[in-house]
Amino acid sequence: MSNKTNACRILDSLQITYSLHEYEWDEDQLDATTVAAKVGLKPSQLYKTLILKGDKTGVLAACIPGDQELNLKSLASESGNKKIEMVAVKDIQSLTGYIRGGVSPLGMKKKYPFYLHATVESMELVSISGGRRGLQIFLRGEDLVSASEGRLVDIAY
Repeated sequence: MSNKTNACRILDSLQITYSLHEYEWDEDQLDATTVAAKVGLKPSQLYKTLILKGDKTGVLAACIPGDQELNLKSLASESGNKKIEMVAVKDIQSLTGYIRGGVSPLGMKKKYPFYLHATVESMELVSISGGRRGLQIFLRGEDLVSASEGRLVDIAY
């Protein structure tokens, strides 16, 4: 496949099976429900990656199903913070190397503490951003857990 991203290279190096799915993207329609429909999945199968900042630990990342909302209190508790907030969109690229709508949980330019919603482990097929807008990676949930070295937690509702 051409134009492999850092996320793809990580999966290749770990010999994890995945497939790439490209779709037409629109700046105003980068939400998980729209992207899931474009790649033929349920929103619950598409895991969105969020970049946050804790008052004690600094930057961290979380990945939750596309049909759920992040529980900030749960994530703060799990990560050892009192308070946690989303980082500004303008800061995402400098922190991760990715732009909004293309943030992959794999291959960020720095390794941040990573929290993965516990439901992913039992999913036969999940989709994550491939590292750029218009590219999704399909893989097994347990393979995402392994590749990301994420901590499994209940952080969404």
